Amino acid sequence: MNTKLNSLLLALIIAPAAFAETPQERGLAIAEARKTADVGWVSSQSDSLMILRNKQGDESRRVLRNKALEVASDGDKSLTIFDSPKDIKGTAFLSFSHNNKNDQQWLYLPALKRVKKISSRNKSGPFMGSEFAYEDLSSFEIEKYKFEYLRDEPCADLTCYVLQSTPTNKYSGYSKVITWLDHHSYRVHKVEFYDRKKAHLKTLVASDFKLYQDKFWRSHKTLMTNHLTGKSTELILSNFEFDTGLSAKDFNKNSLKRAR
Repeated sequence: MNTKLNSLLLALIIAPAAFAETPQERGLAIAEARKTADVGWVSSQSDSLMILRNKQGDESRRVLRNKALEVASDGDKSLTIFDSPKDIKGTAFLSFSHNNKNDQQWLYLPALKRVKKISSRNKSGPFMGSEFAYEDLSSFEIEKYKFEYLRDEPCADLTCYVLQSTPTNKYSGYSKVITWLDHHSYRVHKVEFYDRKKAHLKTLVASDFKLYQDKFWRSHKTLMTNHLTGKSTELILSNFEFDTGLSAKDFNKNSLKRAR
């Protein structure tokens, strides 16, 4: 599919969002268009450099690999494997996202030689000491939120929808999430996370977008900043591949210890 035709199809997707009547209806239409715009990648792989910074700006770095599987009629599956530094090499994180029930997540810790299940009540906890929570690592599923369109405003060199999402899961660490998605292709440029006390907890900024297979936009740089602690985590992604031949058997909690 060429880029011009893809833009035309996206314009058709946008139409219901533009003409929905209430802020809630329009918010839902925008969320549905976001989901539709990123369907069909089947499976993917990428590499990541994770940079953790404290309030003073001191850094620590981690190298990891990411694998993901698109699941029809449910949330996606993902596997993250840490390759360095030496003290966490071999750590593996497996996530099964769901649209109508709690996500399932497991963490393999090689130092303990055991697989730890992440409790649904602990999804707001930090992932491997980063500013990303476990729930931030789940795939975007419409059923997990109630939506409200707030406004349009400029973002980067484009115009963005500003969308408020309220988690429906009682164990979410967030009272609301506000997302900036561009009109052109529903890329997420910025996300503000508000904690259960409704304080602005974190902000995620995505940049360096690249288009793959004339359809799939991916950010190659993501920065999550914690406004309460002054800490941040940056992810620099590279080597994206799609439709890689991965299947459900590659995302098995029983094989986490052998993840490579």
